[in-house]
Amino acid sequence: MADVKQQDLFINNEWVKPTSGNYTPIKSPATGEEVGQAAEGNPQDVDKAVAAAKAAFKGWSSKPASQRADYLYALKNLVERDKERLATIITSEMGKPIKEARAEVDFAAGLLRFAAENARRLQGEIIPGEREGEKILIDRVPHGVVGAIAAWNFPLALCARKIAPALAAGNTIVLKPADGTPLSGLALAELVQEAGIPAGVVNVVTGSGQGVGVPLVAHKDTPLITMTGSTPAGKKIMAAAAEHLKEVRLELGGKAPFIVMEDADIPAAVEAAVTARFFNGGQVCTANERTYVHEDVYDRFTTALKDRIASLKVGDPMDDATDMGPKVNETELEKVDGIVQKAISQDAKLELGGKRLTGGAFDKGTFYAPTLLTDITPDMDIVQDEVFGPVLSLIKVKDFDEALTRANDSRYGLSAYLFTNDLSRILRMGRELDFGEIYVNRGSGEEPQGFHHGYRESGLGGEDGQHGLEAYVRTKTIYLNA
Repeated sequence: MADVKQQDLFINNEWVKPTSGNYTPIKSPATGEEVGQAAEGNPQDVDKAVAAAKAAFKGWSSKPASQRADYLYALKNLVERDKERLATIITSEMGKPIKEARAEVDFAAGLLRFAAENARRLQGEIIPGEREGEKILIDRVPHGVVGAIAAWNFPLALCARKIAPALAAGNTIVLKPADGTPLSGLALAELVQEAGIPAGVVNVVTGSGQGVGVPLVAHKDTPLITMTGSTPAGKKIMAAAAEHLKEVRLELGGKAPFIVMEDADIPAAVEAAVTARFFNGGQVCTANERTYVHEDVYDRFTTALKDRIASLKVGDPMDDATDMGPKVNETELEKVDGIVQKAISQDAKLELGGKRLTGGAFDKGTFYAPTLLTDITPDMDIVQDEVFGPVLSLIKVKDFDEALTRANDSRYGLSAYLFTNDLSRILRMGRELDFGEIYVNRGSGEEPQGFHHGYRESGLGGEDGQHGLEAYVRTKTIYLNA
């Protein structure tokens, strides 16, 4: 582990001490050891960062798209160069296994690459006018200063997910990493500086939601707000942004159904169900939260599932052999355990896990056992409430109709999964499964060129791909006459 380092704010391409003079210790959820200190920003620091971004906007937005792309390519190359260092930072502050942290670095690089490749594809339109010789131009122009807030579960990738499209589209940005996992975002800021991206284009202000997030959202000079986080936090951000009628993009919670039909490839479905639930300790908005299995293969699926979950190795996240690390902090661990105990009190059957792991190295961290619950009924709280932890709920269904009905019975609408070889079911799924992102015969993991978005309380707008990139521009209509 690297020596503990005191990290300042990154404003106008300089490392700036916080106005408060205070720093927050960042601790490893695996060992409890301090791995860094992050500056506690406040509204004055937000004002400085927004002012820097605003001053840089004219120069950055006027650069040709190919030049902006070159800067993003340079940043991507640096991320790839520092893959191991960045993965180590992710694991040290967030606790995900190092092999998953490496995959997160790869995803961050992929997001930067996609944005760079498509910076010149933000195209306008020319429409014939009604007057002689007139042309109607619909241009796509950047918003200005983007206020961005990232969540803690993918501390590097979510920062890259905000920075990449914002810069490609010609915006400047003020980014707030999650207050519990800010070191990855600050490491990315170091690479922004090394890549030579002009001063003020990217600014990173660490701190609490109240001290940094609220003033960033409410600031009169941040016309676009993009946030990844919880649904309750998203609702507060939307309310705060209403004062200035800002455009808001929210990627929030999920309660993904995972449907397995009787004709499915059962070994593949079991592997995907486990990966989609226990990857990153279940701390993923697209995680498999409700596993619906056809009654004809339920027993076979359950037996294989129990064996696979039992084989997961929980432990030191720096060990390449580890499958699952700790929960990110004590509060999150207690929240998950409370949900499990409530389900048991409502007559769910505990098949595996259901407790905090203790003894030896487990006593130093916040480890929770991979958990399997069966005998789940629709009226249980665990069917509706996001768990965000290593807890798989297994539910028997009699047919595809029941699976669809139960899957759609949710206030969330982010991701869903379907395992079947029946084309008619797949076509029905496209019409009737009411989720923004559906994985068919595969596990989780969106791609940079896709479009990651949800319905209902899973958010507004979306991320990634051409549709996500276009969220970072607005249209301007020009009636052109000589």
